[in-house]
Formats: sequence, structure tokens, C-alpha cells
Amino acid sequence: MSAIMNEATLHTDQFLLNALQEGEEKAFDFIFRKYYKALCAQANLYVHDLDQAQNLVQECFIKMWEGRRNACEIKSLSAYLSFMVRNRSIDHVRKYKKETIIEQVRDDAALTESSDEIFLSFEFEEKLVEALSMLPERCRLAFEYSRFEGLTYAEIAKKMDISVKGVEALMSRSLKTLRVELKEYLPVILMFIKL
Repeated sequence: MSAIMNEATLHTDQFLLNALQEGEEKAFDFIFRKYYKALCAQANLYVHDLDQAQNLVQECFIKMWEGRRNACEIKSLSAYLSFMVRNRSIDHVRKYKKETIIEQVRDDAALTESSDEIFLSFEFEEKLVEALSMLPERCRLAFEYSRFEGLTYAEIAKKMDISVKGVEALMSRSLKTLRVELKEYLPVILMFIKL
């Protein structure tokens, strides 16, 4: 009977905490095996991810081992571990939610930005077609050869059977008109047609 009593006393939390304070790894292993599964289940209630719950509980045990010199200050081992796991789980959930919100805001901003760019480019293309239709025929032709077909002034001159100076004059007139007609789209103009 006294052997059974001694066995029970050996495994009380207070005995384990005293041994832990002395740096006894066997006491730590015993505490770990005794509480690990229940603490993982507790953490999983918060994070809904068993792998993450196990990681959080392991972090708590590491913290407990690192602070083992103060182990005797712990009044109730089960309450202490439960409180530690609860706080660690709540911190994780808060951090995860914050990161998720930041990510969503970033994604929404990127989506809005790209939608704005697409809308602006469509709107610009419509205005450009409209502005080009207002140009005199030869000006429009010279502009389209230069900007859309990538021809040099010499190639345009040959194709239109005029001098290079004549092409320069037509381009100058085209660009002057387009700058006025498309002034609200100037950054887009620079990007698309390099006026």
C-alpha cells in the first residue's frame, strides 16, 4: 500500500514541477506525454487545423522548458498549460485573420487597379479611333504607318510617294491634333503610342 502511495506521490504535478525546475528531462517527457493530446485537442478548437494545433502546443512546451527555472511558481500544471495553449492559439488566430485581411485588401486593390487600367485602355482606344478619324486622310495614313506598322519616315515617304520632310510635316500635324484631342489621356498616350 505504501509503495502505491509513493508511486502516486512521485507522479504528482508538484513532484514533476520540482524535477522540471532541476532540469530533469524525464519529468519534462512525462508532462509532455501526459498533457500533449488533450492540449492539441484544445488548440484545434481554436485553429481548426490539427497540424497547426500540434505546432502551437509544441511551441508552448518549448517555452515551458526554457522557463523551467520558475516551474515551482506554477500552482496547477494542467491550468497553466491550458492557459498557455489558449493564449498561443488566440494569438495565432488573430495574426492569421490580420494577415488574411491584409492579403484581401492587397488583392482587392490590385484587382481594382488592373480593372481601372483595362477600362482606361478600352476608353482610350475608342477615343484614339475617334481622334484619328478627325485627321485629314494623309495625316492619318502617315501616323498609322509610323505608330501601328512601325515604318520609318523614309519608308513612309517611299510608300506615300512624298519626301521625308513631307512625312515629318504630316506627322507633326497629326501629333498636334491628337495631343489636343487626347489631352486627358496623356499618360496613356505616352504608354501606347509614344506621342
